[in-house]
Amino acid sequence: MFLRQITDSALAQNAYLIGCQRSGEAIIVDPERDIDRYLELAAENSFRIVAVAETHIHADYLSGARELVERHGAIAYLSEEGGPDWQFEWAKGNPNARFLHDGDTFRVGNIELKALLTPGHTPEHLSFLVTDIGGGADEPIALLSGDFLFVGDVGRPDLLESAAGQAGVMEPSARQLYQSLQATRSLSDHLQILPAHGAGSACGKALGAVPSSVLGYERRFNSALHQALNGPEDSFVAEILAGQPEPPLYFARMKRDNRLGPELLPEGRLPKPIEFSASSVETWLRQSLHHAIDLRSDRSAFAAGHLKGAIFAPLAGGKLPLSAGSYLTPEHHLLLVVENEAQVDPAVRQLIRIGLDRIDGWVLAEKADASTKTLSVKTSELTELIKSHPDALVLDVRGSAEFAAGHVQGAKNIAYTRLAARLGELDHSKLHLVHCGSGLRAAMAVSFLESQGIKTLHVDGDFSAIPKELLAPKA
Repeated sequence: MFLRQITDSALAQNAYLIGCQRSGEAIIVDPERDIDRYLELAAENSFRIVAVAETHIHADYLSGARELVERHGAIAYLSEEGGPDWQFEWAKGNPNARFLHDGDTFRVGNIELKALLTPGHTPEHLSFLVTDIGGGADEPIALLSGDFLFVGDVGRPDLLESAAGQAGVMEPSARQLYQSLQATRSLSDHLQILPAHGAGSACGKALGAVPSSVLGYERRFNSALHQALNGPEDSFVAEILAGQPEPPLYFARMKRDNRLGPELLPEGRLPKPIEFSASSVETWLRQSLHHAIDLRSDRSAFAAGHLKGAIFAPLAGGKLPLSAGSYLTPEHHLLLVVENEAQVDPAVRQLIRIGLDRIDGWVLAEKADASTKTLSVKTSELTELIKSHPDALVLDVRGSAEFAAGHVQGAKNIAYTRLAARLGELDHSKLHLVHCGSGLRAAMAVSFLESQGIKTLHVDGDFSAIPKELLAPKA
């Protein structure tokens, strides 16, 4: 058996290529939309991808399953659990779709996969037990656990409510997750855990940076799993729902599009943005729904000069999809402001994975108009700033859990990933003093607010440097 984890570091997402070396057949599990890299990896190792499987309807990226089925003839193995609202509608009636229920098995060459219903993160969620029949095994080697069980954490059960807007399902989902985790008691300690995400993903709050684990280890040291196996249900529910980060706005759109079917890439190829000259950028930006995305990693350089209305979305560190996905929509036409041409392809991939396909061009930052500047001060200067601007509003763009742990008196809290949905809560006539925990999230938020005509000042620096006299008393 051949097994390879393919990681998207920006979204901390893992797909898995599993191949039977005797038959030369392979399956890809939980692929992203740019499938060319999976096809290349398979070909490099003398495999052909004949099947694709999904653990669930994803919220954080567009799936590549439909691309593989409709452009390459792969057989799709998809959940038919979860009820009518959680079906893969795009695959209904497709002759290459196979719909699975709890306990169903299928083979790719001499590799057997068994579907286990593991709801809680989502109602339709399946995990897959993998057995190397061709290698002589009579029990599974691994569990492809999707967003059910991670290294160091378990899947968050609140997204149907917090991201997809289904009121009242958060607690029932957490209780369902508890029961699913309880059911893992029957699985062997030696089972490898192959999760769909790692540290940095918004699909959990304490994911480990180790790429895989074994179930016995997780039973001992994964706090959430340990609590589910050894503690009362009510305590688990309260703990798993507390402190979950606010999901980016694009998550709801991903749920919808993965259910109905992501648009196929034209001719199965990535967009090919053209290089813009400095003179053509200004004309392009005047058109409706045209936005520049500045990919530079240095927020000070962005503040010192950038294109008017540009969204600050650093390519490094996985912030591009979070920023662009929270502030832009599929209707926007995009211009990439890059440090070098090598940044274009990874940026295109990150954007099309969240459905931002209209990438018209790119321009070097050194050639772009840098006449727009962002005003910035240090967090240590906040006391004097508030005194000199008594009508200004302090806007804290950290997560609600961070805010609850300590914040500036009178500050308004809106997570930077939710700003676009809550602009109506801001007083557009006043200056907004925007801060976060380090300055990075605030820099992204300020770029968006300024693109919307809202007056801002970027408070840059560590939250710990905010003068103590400004902090609200501890509850």
